[in-house]
Amino acid sequence: MQRSLKFVKHLPEFGIEPTVITVDPAQAAYPVLDESLAADVPASVRVIRTSTFEPFDSYKRLTGRRQVPYGGFVGENKASRSQQLFKFVRGNLFIPDARRGWNRFVLDAVARLVAAGEQFDAVLTSSPPHSTQLIGLELKRRYGLRWLADLRDPWTDIYYYKELNHLPPARWLDARYERQVLEQADVVLVTSAHTKRIFAAKSTNIDPANIQVLPNGYDEADFREPSQPPTDALLVTHTGTISETYRLDQLLAAAAECARRHPDVPLRLRFVGKVSDGIRQQAEAAGLAGRIEFVPFVPHHESVGYLLRSTALLLAIPDVANNRGILPGKVFEYLAANKPILCVGPIGSDADLLLRETGAGRTLPPDAYADLLDAFEGLVARWRINSNLDLPGPRPARYSRRALTERLARLIGRGE
Repeated sequence: MQRSLKFVKHLPEFGIEPTVITVDPAQAAYPVLDESLAADVPASVRVIRTSTFEPFDSYKRLTGRRQVPYGGFVGENKASRSQQLFKFVRGNLFIPDARRGWNRFVLDAVARLVAAGEQFDAVLTSSPPHSTQLIGLELKRRYGLRWLADLRDPWTDIYYYKELNHLPPARWLDARYERQVLEQADVVLVTSAHTKRIFAAKSTNIDPANIQVLPNGYDEADFREPSQPPTDALLVTHTGTISETYRLDQLLAAAAECARRHPDVPLRLRFVGKVSDGIRQQAEAAGLAGRIEFVPFVPHHESVGYLLRSTALLLAIPDVANNRGILPGKVFEYLAANKPILCVGPIGSDADLLLRETGAGRTLPPDAYADLLDAFEGLVARWRINSNLDLPGPRPARYSRRALTERLARLIGRGE
């Protein structure tokens, strides 16, 4: 959502006036909402909010859950029979996903605009949910619009796809939708080179040149506050979701051993966002109970504040299939914070290559206990000399949201 929001914020600077069609939050079910981000929408931008039809209200009534599931937590806990039933229905009757009920409301809204004489040069659809891409498919068919399909994540290759319990007909239909989108969009936008390779291999009718890597980034306006690393603690912070798919047991054990070796150094870990019970239990078992803090979900601007008030940052890549192409949006905000980054994930992954390119940190495999311990030892040694470990030099300007939106504006304009 932040990706689309920042595009909307900066597109008018490049002569493009977007019309945003989104769902009325009162009509939809979301795992989390951050209303503070609405302040980034320019007053000149027209925002149309529609109704929708979703099965998630039925899910909450059927299962007794107050929140809908979301990526990484889809199959984490033992499901009740009602939850298993809903998961089966969702995976086989709602293809590509259960948000598809919104599509007809968007198509109706666009039809009314066109009937009133509105003219549009292009349409950009952003997913997941990938059902949104079917809107672009239909708008291109109806009106011949230049279509940019922004796929922030893989589709049928997403790491939790098998947990959706698709039967063969559902898998076939979902793969067919995926190919249609990739073959018919004028431009396919992806966030990493690995994801581009996955999509390019889906069909011989896909032109790899039409798949453009447009990574996530950071908004300079979000980092106006000065960096304030603590002087009384060596504080390593992670922001965002941590589910059971993340392997952090060796990292937590290494942190605990480093703390044991250096009792005079106030080494602390902080996780901001939803963290699975299993990871919390691993931290306690490692002996980090007095050295680790769990902060629940906070608005985006507060999350940035936590980054700036840290000594170093932790980036974790889930231990799942195709994780070499996972490039979390937060890594660019980590770069903007100018803190040393320790990444736990596969060597040679897109995240690893980015850290090497920028010189912002290092990547270590999740099972490399000795190397992880050495990394913490290195932080301690540097912290003893100077508690401020901030990296020198300016932020990488090529990853600013404004620079990335300028690239998007050129891609939109190629249809002229």
